Amino acid sequence: MEFTHVNKSEKRVDVYEKVTGRAKYGADLNFANMLYASVLYTAYPYAKIKKIDTQKAKKLPGVVSVITAKDIPNNQFGVIIENQQVLANKKALYIGDGVAAVAAETKKIAKQAIELIEVEYEELKGIYDPIEAAKDDAQLVHDDLENNQVVHHPLRKGDIEKGFKQSDLILKREYSTSFIEHSYIEPEAVIVVPYQENSTVTVYGSVQNPFATQNAVATVLKEDLNKVRVVQNQMGGSFGGKDEVISSMAARASVLALKTERPIKLVNNREQSIKESYKRHPYKMKYKIGATKEGKIKAMEIKAIADSGAYACQTPFVTWRSVVQATGPYEVENVKTDTYGYYTNNVYTGAMRGYGSPQVIFAQESLMDELAVELDLDPIELRLKNIYHNNSITASGQKLDNHEVSLKEVMTKAIKKSDFTEKYRKYKKEVKGDKKRGIGLAVSFRGCSLGAEAIDAAGIILSLKKDGSLSLYSGLAENGQGLKTVYCQIAAEELQIPTEKVNFMEVDTLISPDSGSTVASRATLIGGNAVKKAADNLIDKIKDYIAEQYQQKKEEIKLKDGFIYGKKDIKIMSLKEMAVKAAMEGVYLTTYGWYVSPDISWDEETGHGNPYFTYVYGCQVAEVEVDTATGEIEVLKMTAAHDVGRAINPANVKGQIYGGVSMGIGYGIMEEVVTNEGYIESTNFDQYLIPTVKDMPKLEPIIVQNPDPSGPYGAKSIGEPTLELGAAAIANAVFNATDKRIRSLPLNLEKIIVGKNLSKGGK
Repeated sequence: MEFTHVNKSEKRVDVYEKVTGRAKYGADLNFANMLYASVLYTAYPYAKIKKIDTQKAKKLPGVVSVITAKDIPNNQFGVIIENQQVLANKKALYIGDGVAAVAAETKKIAKQAIELIEVEYEELKGIYDPIEAAKDDAQLVHDDLENNQVVHHPLRKGDIEKGFKQSDLILKREYSTSFIEHSYIEPEAVIVVPYQENSTVTVYGSVQNPFATQNAVATVLKEDLNKVRVVQNQMGGSFGGKDEVISSMAARASVLALKTERPIKLVNNREQSIKESYKRHPYKMKYKIGATKEGKIKAMEIKAIADSGAYACQTPFVTWRSVVQATGPYEVENVKTDTYGYYTNNVYTGAMRGYGSPQVIFAQESLMDELAVELDLDPIELRLKNIYHNNSITASGQKLDNHEVSLKEVMTKAIKKSDFTEKYRKYKKEVKGDKKRGIGLAVSFRGCSLGAEAIDAAGIILSLKKDGSLSLYSGLAENGQGLKTVYCQIAAEELQIPTEKVNFMEVDTLISPDSGSTVASRATLIGGNAVKKAADNLIDKIKDYIAEQYQQKKEEIKLKDGFIYGKKDIKIMSLKEMAVKAAMEGVYLTTYGWYVSPDISWDEETGHGNPYFTYVYGCQVAEVEVDTATGEIEVLKMTAAHDVGRAINPANVKGQIYGGVSMGIGYGIMEEVVTNEGYIESTNFDQYLIPTVKDMPKLEPIIVQNPDPSGPYGAKSIGEPTLELGAAAIANAVFNATDKRIRSLPLNLEKIIVGKNLSKGGK
């Protein structure tokens, strides 16, 4: 199928502003009479707050207002469970809890005022291990709850005992992952302006999910939603990280703005950002797998425990995705899976790229290689014996019959491009010297969009101007992923106008339709369908107008290259001429497109149902060199094959693959937020290591296209799948090189040097 704009590598529509430095980020904004805010954080991860004395701070010249929890109309908010404190009230529950906030004439004065606030604490013994938090007699993080359990998601299929009895080999393994920082280059920033344009407050800044922030601020202020306006600015990265933390900051700044009746600017530095912001969930996972000697998996039993930290945040939904995908893309007749989240006094955890799948994929794909070793099978052969195909039945009982299940295709292409088979055999042989090479792979399936955890719908407004240009108002946000460009391409494709004629307006809750959060790699699939619907509705209006004015049959009217054609492809007029004429005659050429995802289902008690309406599939191959003397791992090459349905913008897809693979390398070999009894020890990038350009290997991106009937032009998702596979593939490559199986992330120097040879079993 030939397209004019879709499936083309058109340049990003926001590229000029970003490369020239003209793009305005949250911290770039300033308003007349603006004050600067600063936050005092708790001195202890878990403590009673006995007294707060703010008198010295209030007397400091230049200080305009000081607030504590008692000044906040409603001190709790939350997207799923409303138990997150805006400022700590009677207790501080984690080291990033704010205790007080100051508004002052300058940043320097605000910082000085914070240091003058005196707080009397009673330090308490916290709980920092989710395994301990799960015990019946564990102390409670939240006094008003019966236990520390945030959530439990069960999944049951078949007869687990029967499955293990039918197995010739049973393996039991334990895996773990760590806290991970989002590491966006731009720290969080909000500016709140009171009483602007009939709004009680207007929030500007680096807001990933404007409508979630609007909900949180309205809840905290006890205001109607239509009195809280949120405007998104350019984003310097997010990866899921600028949601609840931004809502908390916006709430604090809003209270200060209303008390002072002046704009408030609150910007985190890096240390504050790492201390306060939520992280990727650390998981502790127990896997039990049974298989025949030929390699057919008969049963899997899984228990995964996530550390939610002090607040619920996104834990209920993150662990739900984990329960859906915990068995991997494999046909298993008998399954018992339980995923849990528990409160602790650690930094709280929430959404991060992958959202509950990188943890279980690391475990299940490591386990598959371990099973292959025990059965003396090639890891490719073992996977091909068990992977999903068209019409396969998943662990939740869903039949994959509405799209192309392309696991074998992505595997085949990645294996061929990486020369996996030959290198795997070559690297298994004994090599003299300290430096050894290895190759490993991992495969995955991922449910697209929000799934059964939430209602999934999005809206778009398109407005045709008198000069033939188009304004696009989206409820989903550009967070750096290329959403603006994709939406402009889709609108341009439908209306057959140049992409540069479409102007994506920044998300503004005053105008944009509430489309939920920009998460779950849902923007192209859900929002793209909404763009297409809005464009089709606009075309329908145009055709109605032309048919009436020029005695044309509606079905014979076409739009092409900025012109309108009628019967026998006779050119009638340009789109611009039509827009001027229609406007003069009072014809309204603004349309709305609303898309609701296909029906899905989920039984919370059994884990049965169709949790997602379609899936994407991927395979990544990692080639590494390990210095067994120093423990250093160098990733030499990554091959990443991903089925995206159809690539709306292939260059953008490749960019997502590059970025995702980079983050996967960081997750695999270097990144870890080090905590000690609730304190965060790695509070800057001199201690928290992320991949740089020098750490990037040779990368072979492979875009696989099997158009999906549910997607716009067949497009699906790509943002998160590219991150999920890297750590597991690297771990398998390290084993291929060293014969050492490391079951915890990251695969750091110490683990390589002291790791034992566990190739024949053991924990």
